[in-house]
Amino acid sequence: MNHDPSLAGQAPVPVLRLGDVLLITLQGDLHDGTAEQLQQDIAEQIVRSRVTGVVIDISGVEIVDSFLGRVLAEIAASARLLAARTVVAGMRPAVAITLVELGLSLPGLRTALSTEAALELLAGASDGPRRDPR
Repeated sequence: MNHDPSLAGQAPVPVLRLGDVLLITLQGDLHDGTAEQLQQDIAEQIVRSRVTGVVIDISGVEIVDSFLGRVLAEIAASARLLAARTVVAGMRPAVAITLVELGLSLPGLRTALSTEAALELLAGASDGPRRDPR
């Protein structure tokens, strides 16, 4: 657990509902307590709101380490158990390279180049590979 006093007042990550989808935008580092709270908030909102999709926008994240990779995979696994699909949007090329180098495959996660593409992906019924044409 991180005992850095500067983290004591770290604001929770907002979870917004857009129709049948929850939108989470990550900015900067995600610390242990915040990650645990985020996982719980997402699971509770999936059940309460009866959404069918979760979009996690990581375009504001500079670095993905094994901790964040695990958190994303756990959110996707929880969402899948609650009958919702998860799409990670806005991954930077350096982040993708880092995930590959760390050997993190992020099971259960689909990816999209933008939040708009992620919403389109969740709106479509196809489970086949799709890429944002933009």
